[in-house]
Amino acid sequence: MSLRKLVAFIHPRIAVVLHDLAMAALAWWIAKLLRYALKPDEIVSFQLLEFPLVLLVQGLVFRLTGLYKSVWRFASLPDLWNIVRAVVMGAVAIYLALFLYNRLDGVPRSILVLYPILLAILLGTPRLAYRYWKDSRSNLLQNHAVKRVLIVGADRAGEVLSRDLRRNNNRYTVVGFVDDKPSLRGASINGHPVLGRFDQLPDLAREAAVDMLLIALPAASTAEMRRVVALCDATDLPYRTVPRLEDVVAGRAQFNQIKEVAIEDLLGRDAVELDWTAIRETLSTRRVLITGGGGSIGSELCRQVARLGAQSLVVVEQSEYNLYRIIQELRADFPELILDGILANCGDQAAMQKAFADAMPQVVFHAAAYKHVPMLQGQLRSAFRNNVLGTRTVADAARQVGVDCFVLISTDKAVNPTSVMGACKRLAEIYCQNLNAHADTRFMTVRFGNVLDSAGSVVPLFRRQIRDGGPVTVTHPEISRYFMTIPEACQLILQAASIGKGGEIFALDMGEPVRIRDLAEQMIRLAGKKPGSEIPIVYTGLRAGEKLFEELFHPLENYSATEHAKIFLAQHREVSWELLQALLHKAAEAVDVFNEEELRRCVSSLLPSFRWSESAQPDNVVSIRRANPEIND
Repeated sequence: MSLRKLVAFIHPRIAVVLHDLAMAALAWWIAKLLRYALKPDEIVSFQLLEFPLVLLVQGLVFRLTGLYKSVWRFASLPDLWNIVRAVVMGAVAIYLALFLYNRLDGVPRSILVLYPILLAILLGTPRLAYRYWKDSRSNLLQNHAVKRVLIVGADRAGEVLSRDLRRNNNRYTVVGFVDDKPSLRGASINGHPVLGRFDQLPDLAREAAVDMLLIALPAASTAEMRRVVALCDATDLPYRTVPRLEDVVAGRAQFNQIKEVAIEDLLGRDAVELDWTAIRETLSTRRVLITGGGGSIGSELCRQVARLGAQSLVVVEQSEYNLYRIIQELRADFPELILDGILANCGDQAAMQKAFADAMPQVVFHAAAYKHVPMLQGQLRSAFRNNVLGTRTVADAARQVGVDCFVLISTDKAVNPTSVMGACKRLAEIYCQNLNAHADTRFMTVRFGNVLDSAGSVVPLFRRQIRDGGPVTVTHPEISRYFMTIPEACQLILQAASIGKGGEIFALDMGEPVRIRDLAEQMIRLAGKKPGSEIPIVYTGLRAGEKLFEELFHPLENYSATEHAKIFLAQHREVSWELLQALLHKAAEAVDVFNEEELRRCVSSLLPSFRWSESAQPDNVVSIRRANPEIND
């Protein structure tokens, strides 16, 4: 039998046992040689059963301490500690066995000190050397896939990330850090140097032959994140990031999970400070009803209301699939919540009256609405029926059953409306504002701009166009919009509900507007492409009813601050209740007989400043609106 076949025949565990026993014999022999080398006049001698007793006792201790359960390939500090424990226990057991055998004749006491030290070295060194060899061999085999990475951020997150990459990942090798902290100049973290500042990133990445950048700044503000990403863009290298702290706390991501930089990381704002005590007092143990509960805003409202301890939740949704999806999610995540889903259109008066009578809600969030501006521009009847008459139906049902708080989710497009969608949402605001004076229910409105990644919004459209290779379509080079994340919008809606007294229009602080062209370019860069050359941007022209920029308040609304820094208040303005009721009744009759011409006249009577147009409004549309304010302005 050849040596190779013999080695293959021997079980790996048997080979390890034979190795360890051989090391035990060698350690005992070397210990004796060292002891007697100190006294040359004495002769080294071994008793007849000395070696068999040493090997038998030490082998039993090896087995009892579980030394053979570990795998050399993954030898680590716990394994070394187990070796130390085994050799110390073995030395004590050998001492007792030899004492019983021959009263330690020919075995100096110093050998029992030298032996465990030598044996620990002889057992530990081969194990660590084997693991090092296997790791080096594995790295050589995978060298083509290993990427040299530079970690942006040398704080706690960067340190933990570098440690995780070294321990668990053979695809990346860390070459260093960059950080702006002066105290870290010339420092070394986990054996990796801090090479310089953030603004030196392009030069450092080139000099260090970096393949990828990893951003480890989970607590960075949005402005800081934008700056770092711009510097990463300048390197022309791919980059990834770790999740934001709020995403980790909310359970949406793990702390050191490496992910692509999302547009939300750059357009979101700093974390909002909320008065959670007031919000919980508004919702905890209360009966809540949410219309449009399967949509982007409505579904997130459902999650947050359930998380805040509502007694019961009724979800009204006209999309069968959206209702099924949110009900399944809520039942899985909140099994104790009393939950009901109603498949119905908010304009169905009988369905709404029954839903409210059965549920007897105390708080209502009305999020159901049509919102696609260009599509609704030629669909006045559908837009009015859903956004105005549907709101009236739900609001009237809330008043009839004595709902305590009713929140209408509105839009910045309702300010100086230039589109059918914005005009209809403005009429819904007017109705709820003025119904407040004729009901015990507190009716209030919350306005905000675009939410990132909501259904039908520009972000998923751009993402799809980029995935298809372009072009990315933008209506105008200077068009801009306000953006906020869906969770932030919903949290501020809940906060507004907790501070509203009735009749208010609250507008959320949307931060600075973002040019859609800049948004498109940034999304292209985040996808690893170059705007213009690899993914073209095409300007298609403003669409019917579309503005160059949005507003959150009408000039005559005299908005003021509230107790929350991110929420502003528009002054309430009343209109004749009888006139409003009569015009809405007339408009409803026009809807029933599909008389859009009469419906146009009703809308014009309610909003005399609104100008009908099938094409985009001119750039000076705002000045036109301000010269011709609405009848209730």
